[in-house]
Amino acid sequence: MNRQLSRWLLLLGMLLFSASMTHADEKLNVLWIIADDLSPDLSCYGYEGIQTPNIDRLAEQGTRYDFAFSTSPVCSASRSAFITGVYQTSTSSHQHRTVYPKPLPDPVEPITELLRRAGYFVCNSNSAMNKAGKVDYNFSFDGELFDAPNWSARKEGQPFFAQVQIHEPHRPFVQAKDIHRADDVEIPSYYPDHPVIRADWANYLETIEVLDSKVGKVMDRLREKELLDNTVVIFFGDHGRPHYRGKQWLFDGGVHVPLIVRWPGHVRSGEIRDEMVSLIDVAATTLGAAGMEVPAYMDGQNIFAKDFKGREAIFAARDRCGSTLDRIRCVRTKRFKYIRNFYPDRPYAQHSGYKELQYPGMTVARVLKQRGELGDAPSIFWADKRPAEELYDMVTDPEELNNLANHPEYASTLSGLRTELDQWMDETGDRGDVTEENLQTMIQSSEQWYRDSMKKRGLEPNVSPETYLQWWEKKLGLKSQ
Repeated sequence: MNRQLSRWLLLLGMLLFSASMTHADEKLNVLWIIADDLSPDLSCYGYEGIQTPNIDRLAEQGTRYDFAFSTSPVCSASRSAFITGVYQTSTSSHQHRTVYPKPLPDPVEPITELLRRAGYFVCNSNSAMNKAGKVDYNFSFDGELFDAPNWSARKEGQPFFAQVQIHEPHRPFVQAKDIHRADDVEIPSYYPDHPVIRADWANYLETIEVLDSKVGKVMDRLREKELLDNTVVIFFGDHGRPHYRGKQWLFDGGVHVPLIVRWPGHVRSGEIRDEMVSLIDVAATTLGAAGMEVPAYMDGQNIFAKDFKGREAIFAARDRCGSTLDRIRCVRTKRFKYIRNFYPDRPYAQHSGYKELQYPGMTVARVLKQRGELGDAPSIFWADKRPAEELYDMVTDPEELNNLANHPEYASTLSGLRTELDQWMDETGDRGDVTEENLQTMIQSSEQWYRDSMKKRGLEPNVSPETYLQWWEKKLGLKSQ
């Protein structure tokens, strides 16, 4: 090797070393892209009948988690947990959109405060990144949670923590270009196979594709600003899909979510991880990426810590949603899920103004039940009462249709998970048994909203299922107006 070439190689090595040290000394930016009401119904998760190229690309460039779960099947409770890293049941943030939110108990803080003190610019925007995005936390906070809607207002060189809130696929859905696009796709067997449900599912898929296009635009923004290499991108749904037996229930349709992390130079591109993680871990993972210690009060864990091997179990809780009073808890391992219903005298399908207004599938099932035409799998949800305990084998019965709680051969499994849930509730100080302030006022307000909304549709609040089904058929374009 000649002397001139040696000098050039030495110089190149020094430049590369200098660049790597500069990059290492820089604080990473962290971006959460949060989709409203999203299960892993994406092509990168193997769902057929949908095109999600931008999210697929994110998965190809990062790591996909196949067993990620929210701590609640409804937005405000779930969001209150993942912004603090503490279970919502521990901070009195478990009731959906409580009218009188309380401050977080000491020493719990939103991670925005922790990051701000560490020098981060913290921001929260809508998908267009031109105004403030959804917050929806069930706690009060003295001060500003965010500095601005987006990171453009930060000081030169200042790292940012950003959330981008994407409304889709939250209802109302966008109208599918082809109302029959879901006629041949796989839908859960616990839904009746009916044109209204197929049309509604078509709109759901179309709305997920709108989400995908918005994710692409957010990534384009990072690329244009040359921020891709120094930004950790964490994409996830705040809870499961907006269909009955999904959102607001603790079946996997309500708590199983996609989670994709893109972190150049740190996570493997295209890797698929099968360890169990919870959205409660996103806050701790964010702090770890920012080079910060995880506070001892946090329930979440840094999933990139060297000693993290995945969770043996995840826990989730559902409490009051709108005027519907309920208390449900679950613990899920890779193999089994245990659900405890604190009000077994109430049906799964107890009245909910929100779901009556938003879920046409519930009307379909009621009509078919009245006609005696509801199939076996859909019928399970429409029993007059619920069991106090439910146990499902998630490997052989992923749709959670065969309750094993009363099967003697599963008595040991049931007992073990029952104890595990008891311990979690005790250790985390579950406040689900505390009566909410001014509860009746809140219930009356929610019910009035339901009546007013039905009136706008030209319907009575107690409309017959048959009449309501006709309304849905027209609404979805299956019948002429």
